[in-house]
Amino acid sequence: MNYFEYEGKKIFYSEKGSGEPLLFLHGNTASSQMYAQVSEEYTKDFNVILIDFLGHGRSDRLDSFPADLWFYEAQQVIAFLHFKGYSNANIIGSSGGAIVAVNVALEAPGLVKRVIADSFEGETASAEFTQNLLKDRAAANTDTGARGFYEYMHGPDWKQIVDNDTDAIVRHQKEIGNFFHKPLNQLTAEILLTGSRGDKFMYSISDDYYEKIYGDMLKKLPNGQMHLFPGGDHPAMMSNFPDFFNLSMEFLTR
Repeated sequence: MNYFEYEGKKIFYSEKGSGEPLLFLHGNTASSQMYAQVSEEYTKDFNVILIDFLGHGRSDRLDSFPADLWFYEAQQVIAFLHFKGYSNANIIGSSGGAIVAVNVALEAPGLVKRVIADSFEGETASAEFTQNLLKDRAAANTDTGARGFYEYMHGPDWKQIVDNDTDAIVRHQKEIGNFFHKPLNQLTAEILLTGSRGDKFMYSISDDYYEKIYGDMLKKLPNGQMHLFPGGDHPAMMSNFPDFFNLSMEFLTR
């Protein structure tokens, strides 16, 4: 297994394929395991890279997660790109990983070529999202399917990881709010925002969630576009994968 060090801790990564680097960034409470199968489809055209953020999957653990979690994880990705000497990276991030992907592109514009940001909260954290998430996490503790997913992602210490993540999300919404440290109009990479109109979690907040959130972001993004799948759930890229794959390949290779 491959590792690189960040702040004295080991971060797991894997690489497969050839061509331009294509990083897959996992969402909150997940790990690179979520992409183990779907990422294979991209290896004919790209050097596919999977990463476990610190505190997740096969990477070293953290006692707690910082409130500015997605910015902290973006710093790990930027450190990886410097470690490998990559300056033309493409990134696909889903849910929390999408927030990380946008942060990477904003903070290291010379290293990122294109970004696909899938099924995420938008530019700022909302109290409604956080309250829904707390209910969802409470229910997951007694749901055998959710518990099985967490254990598959992380191993037997999954509960501490989920608790760390929940705590960071709550503190971020109360103490910080903004996901990005730089304005979106400074993003130079091309970006595609994707989501599903069947995303029950997001559309429980409002009946035009992605249309409004993404629409507001696109007013600021110099090189942005949006695609919403009519069906599927959260995340859109996994629940609509055949169509997502075709869309993503068109975007990444044009």
